[in-house]
Amino acid sequence: MTERTAVHDIPAAGADRPDRAVVRDALGVGIAVGLSGFAFGVTSAGSGLTLLQTCALSLLVFTGASQFALVGALAAGGNPLTAAAGAFFLGARNAFYGLRLSQLLQVPRAVRPFAAQWVIDETSAVALAQPTRRHARVGFVVTGISLYLLWNLTTLLGALGAEAIGDTDAWGLDAAGPAVFLALLAPMLKTGVERAVAALAVLLGLGLLPVLPAGAPVLLAAVAAPAVLFVQGRRMPGADRDRTGGDR
Repeated sequence: MTERTAVHDIPAAGADRPDRAVVRDALGVGIAVGLSGFAFGVTSAGSGLTLLQTCALSLLVFTGASQFALVGALAAGGNPLTAAAGAFFLGARNAFYGLRLSQLLQVPRAVRPFAAQWVIDETSAVALAQPTRRHARVGFVVTGISLYLLWNLTTLLGALGAEAIGDTDAWGLDAAGPAVFLALLAPMLKTGVERAVAALAVLLGLGLLPVLPAGAPVLLAAVAAPAVLFVQGRRMPGADRDRTGGDR
């Protein structure tokens, strides 16, 4: 036996965690977020989409932020292409999740197209939080199944409910979608950079709303991230000089 031990031979912290604990956490996330599909169903139906269109969005798109952005832009009278573009850019982040999860989960090639449908914020967060590949796979699958089924069920119920009550604006249900999205987003903003990006995006979106067509402010708000990162990059060299005592 050598004195040096390979890194992969060292048990990860929490590697002995039972599968039922992972399942419990994954179900908690899936149920909590899946129930908000009701808000999307109400918002979509209240925006003028049919029951079939609303359910198709949840079945095929299955990324809440993009769905809310799409129906919100359409409800405001935006061009369908602009609304779709805004939803696309919001959903593009899932591609980056997929790059990381493909290395972590290493699912069989034949299963990857189906697994890709579940690559969203919640499944990625649960999988990446696990100490081992086995736990990551369990967390990803349980979160994906529970969230997908419940999200689509509550979307159907929300759309049917919206048709039953008539004018959703009169009940204030048109605000349900944005409220749910903000509630999901807020806990994710943990660093100063993330908060700065969110604040600038809000300012751009709200500030441009009166002067641009519906859906366009969402697209332009996407420049918030590169703008904040550019400013931070410009500040870092000066901060480094300060810590090292200037240019001596």
